[in-house]
Amino acid sequence: MNWEVATVDDVVDETARVRTIVLDVPEWPGHRAGQHLDVRLTAEDGYRAEREYSIASAPGEPVAITVERLEDGEVSPYLTQELRAGDGLELRGPIGGHFVWGPENGGPVLLVAGGSGVVPLRAMLRHRLRSGTDLPVRLLYSSRTLDDVIYREELDQASDGVAVVYTLTREQPPGWTGHARRVDPELLEEVAWPPEDDARAFVCGPTSFVETVADGLVELGYPPVRVKTERFGATGVK
Repeated sequence: MNWEVATVDDVVDETARVRTIVLDVPEWPGHRAGQHLDVRLTAEDGYRAEREYSIASAPGEPVAITVERLEDGEVSPYLTQELRAGDGLELRGPIGGHFVWGPENGGPVLLVAGGSGVVPLRAMLRHRLRSGTDLPVRLLYSSRTLDDVIYREELDQASDGVAVVYTLTREQPPGWTGHARRVDPELLEEVAWPPEDDARAFVCGPTSFVETVADGLVELGYPPVRVKTERFGATGVK
């Protein structure tokens, strides 16, 4: 794949540390929900830094990525604080075929996200909505606080057939009646589709989170081949 320059159409601040960047990519060949792309920044002295970001938009929508700012990062501070509409951004993609979902893959579907691991799962939810399928989906989303929940307004208005369950691991607002712990086997058993439903699971987040969830689902009886995983670096869950 060749690098090409996309134009930033819009930027949307999702949380205090997370921004969605909507891009106009002239030669974009189309993507599948769950794929990612590479971004490359070049400094004035010629130094280059590349990072991989999941695609946050559904197939057929403008390409978008959602970036969490790392205070000591080389790329994310620029993308989340300095990049503006009209700026150019060098990228290549789409990339990946393992962690993808479409209505033709069937359901029910279980999505489990840790922090910014919700990004490719959001693309799957939007793809489900755009496709008009009624396949049932459950999303279990673990975040430090309610303010750290990415796409909160969108997720709170989930379409029929989509159940969204939050668990807040660090701080809960007054009157919170939801879950308030890390994802563990008991929480998975409560939220996940029963193994006999032949569900497909997609798990995304930091490595330790993903391994815990994947192992828990297999222990529940999910065949490993039906548990797809994607690991992120930093994320808003611990």
